[in-house]
Amino acid sequence: MAEQQEPRLVSGRAADEDGRLDLTLRPRTLAGYVGQARVVESLAIFIQAARERGEPLDHVLLYGPPGLGKTTLAHIIAHELAVAVRATSGPAVERAGDLAAILTNLGDRDVLFIDEIHRLNRTVEEILYPAMEDYALDIIIGKGPGARSIRLELPRFTLIGATTRAGQLTSPLRDRFGVISRLEYYRPAELEEIVRRSAAILEIRLDRQAGAEIARRARGTPRVANRLLKRVRDFAQVRACGEITLEVAREALELLEVDRLGLDRVDHKLLRAVATMFGGGPVGVDTLAAAISEESETIEDVYEPFLMQLGFLKRTPRGRVLTPRAFRHLGLPGPEPPAPLFETGEGE
Repeated sequence: MAEQQEPRLVSGRAADEDGRLDLTLRPRTLAGYVGQARVVESLAIFIQAARERGEPLDHVLLYGPPGLGKTTLAHIIAHELAVAVRATSGPAVERAGDLAAILTNLGDRDVLFIDEIHRLNRTVEEILYPAMEDYALDIIIGKGPGARSIRLELPRFTLIGATTRAGQLTSPLRDRFGVISRLEYYRPAELEEIVRRSAAILEIRLDRQAGAEIARRARGTPRVANRLLKRVRDFAQVRACGEITLEVAREALELLEVDRLGLDRVDHKLLRAVATMFGGGPVGVDTLAAAISEESETIEDVYEPFLMQLGFLKRTPRGRVLTPRAFRHLGLPGPEPPAPLFETGEGE
């Protein structure tokens, strides 16, 4: 008999999540979460206070570049609160009825996790306001002159929203979150610890120097670090003896076109397009997206933040501009300074 597929909206007590989270290399507790020290410390205090009072945790907004652990933190919060977690995403909640069905099935103090919350339909978002503030839903029954409004009481719950674009959240929604935390890029030492932990779970023989090399090229992102580790493992299995040494890691990463700073083929394509096709900039993001055949949202969310973190790219009112550091990394000469508007004659 074929296994029944897991529904998109998942739920279960924290104890039921343990096995699945381990399989996806996600830690289960705040103590096991590596990095984001200030965020973790604050959450630990808020969670402990909520548990001691027997109240739901205030609504939490997690934002930052993709792959930094927002979904992992949401599951950890539910685990620490010892409650169920139900997960969905902004684009999946298309109608007000969808949201009402989810909210009315929550238990007391449960966690509702909405990924990509900035993509919620505006009508759905407005229904969420009283649910967040008053734990109630205002529903319209009927149409025309006979329509009437009823208020449906909801269990006390905690909404955790995750987004890569906090600026696209409306002010009324953003202001209803009591805890707002930004996740930052990870340091190489933190990523090295994550790589070693993942290697132990996956039973990979990993040399310490190789782990440091993978971490150094992981773009400051745990998701990328784990992905690189798995691909290097494949390379070591097929081309080497199965053990990941420094030499094997470097050879595998070169094959994957990931350079010493973590820039991949698309990063180089983007930088070279700005340098050679547009003279170092400025160039608009839509023009750049068309030039390299990528979505402008992908450039803004995935590639630009890390390139700006490295000091390779600047955003200006006129568009994106490469820095001299980027030209040096690419091995290209910098742009020539603009010619003066007026040339002065000799002796003037």
